[in-house]
Amino acid sequence: MNLFTTIQQFVPQQQLSEVAGRLAASRHPLVKRAFIRGFAKAYDVKLDEYERQSLNAYESFNDFFTRELKDDARVIDSTEYGIVSPADGVISQLGQLRHHKLLQAKGRDYDIGQLLADKDDGSYFADGSFATVYLAPSNYHRVHMPFAGTLTKTRYVPGTLFSVNNTTAANVPDLFARNERLVCMFDTEYGKAAVVMVGAMIVAGIETAATGKITRTDEIQEAEHDMEFAQGAELGRFYLGSTAIVVLPKSANTAWQDSMTANITVKMGQLLGVANAE
Repeated sequence: MNLFTTIQQFVPQQQLSEVAGRLAASRHPLVKRAFIRGFAKAYDVKLDEYERQSLNAYESFNDFFTRELKDDARVIDSTEYGIVSPADGVISQLGQLRHHKLLQAKGRDYDIGQLLADKDDGSYFADGSFATVYLAPSNYHRVHMPFAGTLTKTRYVPGTLFSVNNTTAANVPDLFARNERLVCMFDTEYGKAAVVMVGAMIVAGIETAATGKITRTDEIQEAEHDMEFAQGAELGRFYLGSTAIVVLPKSANTAWQDSMTANITVKMGQLLGVANAE
């Protein structure tokens, strides 16, 4: 490991995130003003695409961080059987599973069953396909549906809170399967599919339309659902930077676009690939 990732092992990750979470939720005028304006300046955040275009319009840093886009700010690609990006960000990796393995970074892979925290679910996705999208701090931080489907189960998995940028992904074994995450399982026209929302350093929480904001525990939390989502519908949101991983079964026969490779910037709703439902 390099120095950056080594230091992260000794930082009190959970405690740091809890403190950050309290400050980010604060509606005290001085606190929210300092955090919002400092962050916007540091990351050169522009509000042209967002519904509220004044920094003073947000009730807290969390409210600012999860800010909503204008209705026409993103177009959901309408390609038949298309799989679209669940978020604004950068493609970390994308491709096919090698039996049970997903590529995390060059020369480093990890197990799908470990990511999903369920051996049977992992076996189902053997030789399927995946796309990992990294959300930088400046990005729009809501996660949308890459396909249409019915949410059947959510599984909160406690874990570490390493940063999820490319440097950490290249140096920390099983990063996405070690970090705190929320596994969302769907029934789709291609079979079962998953969207995994992975937490990261200083992430103050994960929220979905089905669960509300997740309460951290030391145990796995699993809940059953029966909630339909259209492609492009909002699934959830992150409070500070994170990663979204889309997993499709072998039966989807997904062909990713040739232009979609590691380190390519994508927008929510942009076409990543096409699945064959036949």
